[in-house]
Amino acid sequence: MRDTIDGAMQTNPTYTSLVAVGDSFTEGMSDRLPDGSYRGWADVLAGRMAARTPGFRYANLAVRGKLIGQIVDEQVDLAAAMRPDVITLVGGLNDALRPKCDMGRVRGLLTEAVERLAPSCERLVLMRSPGRQGPVLERFRPRMEELFACVDELSARHGTLVVDLYGAPSLADPRLWDVDRLHLTADGHRRVAEAVWQTLGYEAQDPHWRTPPPATARPHWIARRTEDVRFTRQYLLPWIGRRLTGRSSGDGLPAKRPDLLPYEGPTAPGHRP
Repeated sequence: MRDTIDGAMQTNPTYTSLVAVGDSFTEGMSDRLPDGSYRGWADVLAGRMAARTPGFRYANLAVRGKLIGQIVDEQVDLAAAMRPDVITLVGGLNDALRPKCDMGRVRGLLTEAVERLAPSCERLVLMRSPGRQGPVLERFRPRMEELFACVDELSARHGTLVVDLYGAPSLADPRLWDVDRLHLTADGHRRVAEAVWQTLGYEAQDPHWRTPPPATARPHWIARRTEDVRFTRQYLLPWIGRRLTGRSSGDGLPAKRPDLLPYEGPTAPGHRP
C-alpha cells in the first residue's frame, strides 16, 4: 500500500536536505516573485523545512518544458549523487499532454528514474499531478490516469511516498490556475507545499488545503470570451508553435538551484531567476 497523508508516518521528522527533480511544475511557474523569478511549492516546502533544521540544504534541478526522458538524462543522476534525505520527482505529464505520446516509453523512463533515485535517499516523493477542470483535462485524462497508475505501482514496489494532488478538489478549481491554464497560482503552489509537508509527516499548517476557495460570482460571458481570446493569442498559439517545431520553453535554461546548498530563501546564492 502506498504511503499517503493519512498513512502511518513519523510525526515531525528531521530532514536535513531536499532535492527537487522535474519540469515547470517543480520549477515554480507561475508563482512569480517581484524580481521576476519563480518561487513555487518546492521553495515554499524548503523554506518550511529550513525553519525547523539549521543548515538545511536544498537543490532544485527542475527546468520548464522538460520531458521525462530529459529529466532522466539531465537530472536523475545529479540528484542521486547528492544523496539528500528527501527527493521529489514529478515528470511525464509534459509527454502525456503532447498529441503523440508513447505511454509505454513514458512508463519505462519513469520506472528507470525511480529505480535510480529510491536507493539514494531516505524518502522519495512521487506525485499524482493536479488537473484543472476543463476540456484539456478531459481530452488527456486517460493518459494522465495511466501515468498515475504507474506512479502507484512504482510506489508499492519501491516504498516511496505519493502525494495525491489529482484527487484534491481545490487543485481542480480554475481559480487556482494562472491565466496560461497550465500552471498554478501562488495559492495553488502553497497548497501543494502543504500536501507534501503533511505527506512527509509534519504537523498540518493548513488542514483544509484540499477545500476549494469560497464560491464567487462567475465572470460575465463577455469577460470569459475576452479571457479565452487572450489565452489563445498569448499562450495557446505559442505552445502549439513550440510543439510543431520541437522547441521547448526551457531550451537553454540551467537548473533553478543546481547545487545542494543551505537554503535562505528564493534570492539565496545558487538561485536562478
